[in-house]
Amino acid sequence: MSGLEPLAYSDGDTALNGLLARPSGTPKAGIVVYPTIMNTTRSVEDKALALAEAGYIALIADFYGKTPESMEQSRDFASEIRGDVHAYRTRLRAAIKALVSLEETKDLPLAAIGFCMGGGAVLELAREGAPLKAVVSFHGLLMTDLPAEPGGISARILVCHGDRDPLVPRSQVMAFWEEMDEAKGNWHFHAYSGVKHGFTNPFGPKDSPALGYDASADRQSWAAMHSLFDEVFAG
Repeated sequence: MSGLEPLAYSDGDTALNGLLARPSGTPKAGIVVYPTIMNTTRSVEDKALALAEAGYIALIADFYGKTPESMEQSRDFASEIRGDVHAYRTRLRAAIKALVSLEETKDLPLAAIGFCMGGGAVLELAREGAPLKAVVSFHGLLMTDLPAEPGGISARILVCHGDRDPLVPRSQVMAFWEEMDEAKGNWHFHAYSGVKHGFTNPFGPKDSPALGYDASADRQSWAAMHSLFDEVFAG
């Protein structure tokens, strides 16, 4: 396994800069990793490297083409790209195109995972029927401006959610379940009691009422992802 290497790509006129993690041998599948609202972080990079160590080739997507210097600025950047759901999904698909453009990903099956804003991003891709075998959302946003159409979801879906996440209240959870049922999606939903938003990030704030790392939820959700990947990529 190598470290992370830059991979330049674009969405129309917007230059983007992904980070690629390659396995030491032939990759089992290609995984696009959608980061948090702050774009790539140490925690997200560690997850991409862990995927490479497990035998996957992983690309961390770039949401903005620029680096936010604060949470306030990241919210502004996010608002810019999420205002039009169709344009947003085009930005998300650009990372998939960048990954499949590599010689070593030719004919590989694909999946996507995401954290926080990135968790919501992979669900947007699933809703529009992107060519992915599976998507996994970790403490991701569940609402959308464009719900899935019946029969439109082809990817297997796994959502890993902290039940004390104030950004995703139970009303949003139930609305998501109903949307998935109406769309006839193949979905699993794992909820972790007492767990806040951002539970996979050991470098996050320690005393936030909204955010908090949870080692057990981090381990359990990561294991659930691998179990799903073992199933969908078998053979």
